[in-house]
Amino acid sequence: MQPPGSGSARSALGAVALALLLIGSADAGEWLPLAKDRIHDPRGPGIGVLQEPREALSQLTPDTAGNQVLWMNALIEGEITPRPSLRADTKVNILDLDVILKRTATMYYVRFPHRQHTEWLDCKQCHPALFEEKAGATPLNMMMILMGEKCGVCHGAVAFPLTECNRCHSVPWTNGPVGKH
Repeated sequence: MQPPGSGSARSALGAVALALLLIGSADAGEWLPLAKDRIHDPRGPGIGVLQEPREALSQLTPDTAGNQVLWMNALIEGEITPRPSLRADTKVNILDLDVILKRTATMYYVRFPHRQHTEWLDCKQCHPALFEEKAGATPLNMMMILMGEKCGVCHGAVAFPLTECNRCHSVPWTNGPVGKH
């Protein structure tokens, strides 16, 4: 792979960004039936057992992106009570710590809220396989994320999509951008 900023890397990034924009452009409240979503096998036994997205998701706090649900609001409002783990003996460790990532080139800094993530996931889901626990020890850039690595393992798949830039890039610079890294 060529370094970010090179011609073909920029083209690839642009193509991925365009695809994400097209995927995330569905109207709110429009969920395909499982048998027509091109993910589930319409002839498989799960089709008769699984709850249809319209039935499940239309009752939750609406969003305009991704699967059209503001999941953290749904959690905070008590609309959902997710299981912390498939194993009943897993101890839930909610960490109320925000990390500010400043190597964001010309974008606003990224605020990574551990609390919102640890209300859903056990720390072992991300550490150390996706992220080292030491600040700055894990290489991270948007190309990696857009290619489904690091943050992109969930965002763009089961969490809000990568087209919602301002949800992560939400912290204004204190003295201008740190620089291109």
